[in-house]
Amino acid sequence: MAKAYFAAGCFWGIQQRFSRLGGVEKTAVGYMGGVTDSPDYKSVCTGKTGHAEVVEVEYDSKVVDFEGLLSCFFEWHDPTQVNRQGPDIGTQYRTAIFPQTDEQWLRAQEKINQLSKSGYYGQPIATSIERAAKFWPAEDYHQDYLDKRGLGPCGIG
Repeated sequence: MAKAYFAAGCFWGIQQRFSRLGGVEKTAVGYMGGVTDSPDYKSVCTGKTGHAEVVEVEYDSKVVDFEGLLSCFFEWHDPTQVNRQGPDIGTQYRTAIFPQTDEQWLRAQEKINQLSKSGYYGQPIATSIERAAKFWPAEDYHQDYLDKRGLGPCGIG
């Protein structure tokens, strides 16, 4: 299994989308990209820890490759928004990719360049590519939040 980490606003909606994608074996929500150890939801929401809400995606690369995950990621949220998605505002809601390998980094750069040149969004791509750091799993009540409550996607397209 390979892993990938994506931030696209509130982690509930993007987790639900990825968990339903063929080839994705497991997902978890958590925090990445900050400066403090052991962040929790309350501290991340202050904007002082530097963490983003992310989804960890474990996937079978024989079924869906990283490029496929990237395509879905960009389809499922607005990558032109800076530090927000829908009503969620703050650095923890930024759009970001946290590559685990040099190959993922290269593919992410290529995808952003391709989308930027295409003019599809009409605005600059705000998605950052950030060095992968430790993944801090979110609290249990955040895991599969929407599915546990029988809800559909929130905050993403």
